[in-house]
Amino acid sequence: QVQLVESGGGLVQAEGSLRLSCAASGSIFSINSMGWYRQAPGKQRELVAVMTSVGRTNYADSVKGRFTISRDNAKNTVALQMNSLKPEDTAVYYCNIKLRSTNMPGEYDYWGQGTQVTVSS
Repeated sequence: QVQLVESGGGLVQAEGSLRLSCAASGSIFSINSMGWYRQAPGKQRELVAVMTSVGRTNYADSVKGRFTISRDNAKNTVALQMNSLKPEDTAVYYCNIKLRSTNMPGEYDYWGQGTQVTVSS
């Protein structure tokens, strides 16, 4: 079994900051990429930021320069520092980890439970 637990999120005013964290635990053999997605009401889930196992990052154009993704491989955690938040950043944020479990072959996507981020204008 693999568990992902998210923390952070909440309500913040525009131009404010929030930090999201996600910790993976359980039967983990190896972790590939770690990232964050978000889904706003009535919209599809979209990639926010991702970091590969060698530290390569990719950000959505809408968050470049404002959000920073980081990971701690020793602790199996990934964080998303969000600065200069805008009302359009309001969404449920999900962490996503691609990993290999010790229980079964292959690499699979695991998702956090989601955390609400609301930015007021």
